Amino acid sequence: MTIGNIELASPWWLLALLLLPILVRWYQLRQAKYFPTVGLSTTQGLQGSTSWKVTARPIVPLLHLLAVASLIVAMARPRAVLQNEDITAEGIDIMLAIDVSTSMLARDFAPDRLEASKKVAADFVSERPYDRIGLVVFAGESFTQCPLTTDHSVLNMFLGNIQCGLIENGTAIGMGLANSVGRLSKSKSKSKIVILLTDGVNNTGHTQPMQAADAAKKTGVKVYTIGVGTQGHARQPTSKLPGGGFLYGWAPVEIDEYLLQQISKETGGQYFRATDMEELRNIYAQIDQLEKTEIETTTIKRYKELFHFWVMLAIFLVILELILVNTIFKTIV
Repeated sequence: MTIGNIELASPWWLLALLLLPILVRWYQLRQAKYFPTVGLSTTQGLQGSTSWKVTARPIVPLLHLLAVASLIVAMARPRAVLQNEDITAEGIDIMLAIDVSTSMLARDFAPDRLEASKKVAADFVSERPYDRIGLVVFAGESFTQCPLTTDHSVLNMFLGNIQCGLIENGTAIGMGLANSVGRLSKSKSKSKIVILLTDGVNNTGHTQPMQAADAAKKTGVKVYTIGVGTQGHARQPTSKLPGGGFLYGWAPVEIDEYLLQQISKETGGQYFRATDMEELRNIYAQIDQLEKTEIETTTIKRYKELFHFWVMLAIFLVILELILVNTIFKTIV
């Protein structure tokens, strides 16, 4: 029997509460025996002369009844249910490969493509607490920003720190993918995926994208590719200023969608195109649904016994009753 988070281990003891009316009747008969009535022709002269002790006397049997009721509740063993969840998760190893070439500073996303991609990726990470996730960045070359880890606070720190201009400019899609696959090659996880995000065309690097895709296929790595950028033209960096900033101008958006489709098809993944922030969020949500982590939850119950309170209450009531019947309400029989 459960009431809220309180459970009764022996609820059948509550049936003993049905004895309380019998105790009430016994007390009434006892009162009739020890306090006989006196016949008077009229009680007019006694009106208003009732003592407060007479009025308060029913407190004594009430204390007795409450003490018995408390003991009965204690015998039912009320206890608070404290639950522990033992979670066993078969996680997925995921590498995020993000393009950090200067074209990722294009302002068709707010504030730009790179910052929007970082924000959505961080939200994706927060939704997958049981997976190992790592981060690879690429432009003209590629390096691992964060290896596979379950410490997502560290991962988010590295993710928040990535920016354009830290490595040689260009778009080496093949190197970014190869680096990601290399990080997953020694993984013992049953599911290994790469989420590769870029806004351009492969134009540099010593590894061809389809070579990296073939290596991914042989290693059992599934690649989801995302092309980021609006249709037509966008305000993009066109030249670098002496102070380190960029001069922006309108330039055509060029994404090698055919290549990204081939990579995803070769590895059993899927290609997505994001032309705005909402589409990018939806893409990560779709990937989240496609790659579900297997989680097994075992609930372990612990209990905190509460019968001590009811026993102490009963003892207190009995002691209070004894004090009252031997002091204020003492009678001579």
